[in-house]
Amino acid sequence: MSSIPETERIAKAVARQLHKRGEQMVKVICVGNLVADAVARPVCELPAKGKLSLVDDLQLHSGGCAANTGAALAKLGVATAVVGKVGQDGFGDFMVDALSRAGLDVSGISRSAAYHTSASLVLVAPDGERSFIHALGANQELADTDVLDSQLAGGKILHVAGSFLLPKLDGQPTGRLLKRAHSLGLTTALDTAWDAQGRWASLLLPVLGEIDIFLPSIEEAKMITGLEKPQEIAAFFLERGVKIIGLKMGAEGSYVRDVAAEYWLPPYKVEAIDATGAGDSFVAGFLAGVVHNWDLERTGKFANAVGASCVTAIGATSGIRSWEETVRFMETGQWAG
Repeated sequence: MSSIPETERIAKAVARQLHKRGEQMVKVICVGNLVADAVARPVCELPAKGKLSLVDDLQLHSGGCAANTGAALAKLGVATAVVGKVGQDGFGDFMVDALSRAGLDVSGISRSAAYHTSASLVLVAPDGERSFIHALGANQELADTDVLDSQLAGGKILHVAGSFLLPKLDGQPTGRLLKRAHSLGLTTALDTAWDAQGRWASLLLPVLGEIDIFLPSIEEAKMITGLEKPQEIAAFFLERGVKIIGLKMGAEGSYVRDVAAEYWLPPYKVEAIDATGAGDSFVAGFLAGVVHNWDLERTGKFANAVGASCVTAIGATSGIRSWEETVRFMETGQWAG
């Protein structure tokens, strides 16, 4: 069991002082899972029992939906805080330090005495597609009561990241948190993960009325609704209170819709190295567009551009460029230089 490192204490103290002085007003609060990702590539097949396989590269990265989305937002210049739980271990030290160095407010990250930090083995195939071996870890303890009103005050968007992987937050507790955020004047957003337990609609449908912006993958949305066509899926969510729906559709780009308009947005063409975090990066781009008060079409295009940048490097956020570079790429389809 490790003690809280000096870097963490300093980061939290600085974040508190920034808030007190009003020098950095947090725009987005990302609440959700924090995961230490060990990324191996390329993985063509698993070794036989008792055997060993070599890979070209194996790196440790900060991961988890809240961490990925938050770090991408910070790279895009959006002041962001992350609220979550890690263990009292080396992976926990690594996560807090990495997110602090990424420019995030980490004062909302707490330590679990009962669980180790959540971790994943990310196995990246030669074509960039990923498979995961995942331990929930300290994310199992994260609850709506871990998010304080003082952490939400003055923010623009509360984003719940990684629904279906947060046992104490999923379902009614998420609804309570989103409702509280609305009462404090925030826009609410939510992104899902794959539900390996198959609960889908039973957990999510009761809270749809509190979600302003819903950004699932097309496959997750199909599982929640039982529908196949993006237009039908989007209509399903809009009819139940969601204000904006953005469906992440991988190689097909994205489909975004509100009550007034819909847009099919093709993907940007890039060389895919590692798709880890691509969905979370899309979410970060979308939320950044909302922070900048862009219209739906431009927001969706920017989200696609951020998602495309993500896959050009190993790790969930290594490929994310600056705001200016990404806007230029969105407009031209090419990176400068």
